[in-house]
Amino acid sequence: MSQNEIVVGVDIGTTSTKTAAFDENGNIFAQSSCEYPLYSDIPTRAEQNTEEIYQAVVQTLSEVVKTVTTNSGHVVAISFSSAMHSLIALDKNGSPITRSITWADQRASSEADELKHTVTGQGIYRRTGTPIHPMSPLVKLMWFKENDTNTYQKATKWIGIKEYIFYRFFGEFIVDYSIASATGLFNLETLSWDNKALSLAGIETSQLSEPVATTHIIKGLNKDIAKQIGIPEDLPFCVGASDGVLANLGVGALAPGSVACSIGTSGAVRTVVNEPTTDPKGRLFCYALTEKQWVVGGPINNGGVAFRWVRDQIFPDLQEQSGDPYDALTAMAKEIHPGADGLLFLPYLTGERAPLWNADTKGVFFGLTLNHDRRHMIRAVMEGVMFQMHAVVSALQEIGVDPHEFRVTGGFTKSPLWRQIMADIFEKDILVPASPQGSCLGAALLAMKALGMINDFSTVEKKVEIGDIHHPKEEAVNIYQELKPIFLNLAEKLTPDFKALSLIQKNITT
Repeated sequence: MSQNEIVVGVDIGTTSTKTAAFDENGNIFAQSSCEYPLYSDIPTRAEQNTEEIYQAVVQTLSEVVKTVTTNSGHVVAISFSSAMHSLIALDKNGSPITRSITWADQRASSEADELKHTVTGQGIYRRTGTPIHPMSPLVKLMWFKENDTNTYQKATKWIGIKEYIFYRFFGEFIVDYSIASATGLFNLETLSWDNKALSLAGIETSQLSEPVATTHIIKGLNKDIAKQIGIPEDLPFCVGASDGVLANLGVGALAPGSVACSIGTSGAVRTVVNEPTTDPKGRLFCYALTEKQWVVGGPINNGGVAFRWVRDQIFPDLQEQSGDPYDALTAMAKEIHPGADGLLFLPYLTGERAPLWNADTKGVFFGLTLNHDRRHMIRAVMEGVMFQMHAVVSALQEIGVDPHEFRVTGGFTKSPLWRQIMADIFEKDILVPASPQGSCLGAALLAMKALGMINDFSTVEKKVEIGDIHHPKEEAVNIYQELKPIFLNLAEKLTPDFKALSLIQKNITT
């Protein structure tokens, strides 16, 4: 591949679409992003407008392609990353009759609770690798079947947001193995839709997209869209994979014991294995990267969203000051000792996924005294997110993963303090790749492999430049070792109270 041949990666995220162009060495040639809102008309709902996301994809692609061509680059392929677990109902004309229902939507909590502890639910988890939780499209379909029969009966297709984009672009319904394996409807062993899961949801295979490999190439872009973006109709598009597994690829976390951690709005901990692997306790997911590589790990609901809550609800006065509010928050947190002088925060502001998988959990400050002030609360929130991330690491260790390094991406990497807190809680070195666009790069690398530009992913680790490394500090490590078991015990002990409080809150808001 010559110097100016460029591969573009598009990452359709929860709060924005990011598009980046890369050369053969993984260097960013151009990038663009476009934000869009998350709609929550009812407290349990978390939806997005499909047209807003479609326009964001077209806009960012157009901007990146224009920058590439202006600078004598040549786009040779486009590949896609996407958030998992979205669900859209289409009518017989292929038009959406729902918004895109995101992973954060909790309308199907009761369906998940009922299924989770049954033999049927446990069997579905073992075969599909998707934990039984309201995020799961399977459980969302069960909700529609029981609670919105009008939509359920009108829907001729049930698809995710990336499938919708490809349908608009090419007029075909295809889904990569990676996104499919996050639906709760896809059998990891057979790489096909799971008949028992489909029966439970009450749908037919014909109502779903055709599963294809993550390196699947499609051509024949709609001519009007091709003209709008500024690319030829026969440009190769790679279907790509989910943002989670592609973040591992994009940061070079492919070797045994190399773990990728990302914290954006939410967070996740993931590592690559060579065969489908599930957790006997049902705490971890298992999703496809390729036909021969799988990613096992766990997501947390509350990452950057918890820090944003601190900014907006505890420190609204910072909005009136000049400078970045997050820099001010971090500076105040830095004034407080590790452990926040014994103040803990359970960061369950939007329920929790791994390793608890309990949508009823709530945020909790534990240990408040007269000596604590707002600075302690900031520090406790930052530490609470990391304690929760480490709980996922502990679950991975229980199933045989032996982490030796952690490679990190996401918005939290902008904060040296937060990265150091991670090193001290994880008790391992934290490696920060120089490029922040892990999922975009991962998508681009899939396209490079699909088109024969690279033979395999063995050289990816060398392509990923490490910008910074944080080493654990003994004094902080000793403090966190005392606090970690208290943190883990709290969530378990409060489980029945979380449930009772959820019922009260539900009654208040309805």
